[in-house]
Amino acid sequence: MSLPQLSLSAARHLHLAAQGLLKKPRRRAQPADILSTVQRMSLLQIDTINIVARSPYLVLFSRLGSYPSQWLDEALSKGELMEYWAHEACFLPRSDFALVRHRMLSPDKMGWKYRQAWMLEHAAEIEQLIAHIQENGPVRSADFEHPRKGTSGWWEWKPHKRHLEGLFTSGKVMVIERRNFQRVYDLTHRVMPHWNDEQDLLSQEAAEAIMLENSARSLGIFRSQWLADYYRLRQPALKPLLEMWQQEQRIIPVMVETLGEMWLHEDLLPLLPLALEGKLQATHSTVLSPFDPVVWDRKRAEQLFDFSYRLECYTPAPKRQYGYFVLPLLHKGQLVGRMDAKMHRKTGTLEIIALYLEEGVRVTATLEKGLTFAISEFARWQGARDVTLGRVPDGLFASCRSGWETGTP
Repeated sequence: MSLPQLSLSAARHLHLAAQGLLKKPRRRAQPADILSTVQRMSLLQIDTINIVARSPYLVLFSRLGSYPSQWLDEALSKGELMEYWAHEACFLPRSDFALVRHRMLSPDKMGWKYRQAWMLEHAAEIEQLIAHIQENGPVRSADFEHPRKGTSGWWEWKPHKRHLEGLFTSGKVMVIERRNFQRVYDLTHRVMPHWNDEQDLLSQEAAEAIMLENSARSLGIFRSQWLADYYRLRQPALKPLLEMWQQEQRIIPVMVETLGEMWLHEDLLPLLPLALEGKLQATHSTVLSPFDPVVWDRKRAEQLFDFSYRLECYTPAPKRQYGYFVLPLLHKGQLVGRMDAKMHRKTGTLEIIALYLEEGVRVTATLEKGLTFAISEFARWQGARDVTLGRVPDGLFASCRSGWETGTP
């Protein structure tokens, strides 16, 4: 029996539908949307660079539109979300604690994220730290910075940050909230009082099977080699799992233009007839984070969207091709370009240092309208009253070459 034949554009649209990026939001965001959006993506990667809005807040903005960024902080402090190493450092639903617990209990397998020699060398100090949290409650690493030079005693203790990170990776403490984006840690047994390792622990194999299923659902349409990267799994046994999913009709094979055979998750089956007819329309234009699930797997972004992306913030400035913190631009199902931007919070100005369109993308009225809307909404959400333009392609924003006012944030 021949497989359903999909255009590359239709495959992109199906993936964006799975990610919540196909259509503009239909209504104003609500606090409950934070958890449901993270559940839809499975993971929300954390990064601390704040030249514009920090990445996890931006990933949510791309899907929800304007929302108060403190809603993410509140979802963490209410216990709807947790933090752990998943794709990298990520927020994930706290209900997925069982999926990562086996990693916590084998921290020596976590590479650079856990230094066993350090933990052994400082075992006595670390036991003191655990006792301090047990007696005094949650802590930040900043709590252990002595208030002035020459102060003696507990508050002069320096290696606290590495101790806490080791305890976090080994599952002894969890992040219960963030204050000004600084982690606040408490003991895991207090955060998860009903959890019992003997009764509740999943084997690595069982946990990874669920991770892979989450990855398939969040990708929507995928090549088998794309699955492992989502949770950074090492050589999972995919073939028997894919065969089982196919037998259970959780996935079906499809043929995609230029990409060949791929798998479609059952959640997207209602959209398949429209996709086959070329009628699955993408209407959303928005700014993406460099750590958005759509682009965090650079090979996948290149294969699916013909979008070659590298983060250059750690590259010396003279060697950068595009800029320090370059944001992909999504327009109606395509990654049409990227922009290097900076938010000047004191003056309420979003500076577009440079904007680049992908090869073959033509400047049209529709493209300009979509990018103007996306950038303006992005700016207003961050409290910017003005957008200023640096280097942009010829013909783009010709009527407002120096920039524009965004309206009241």
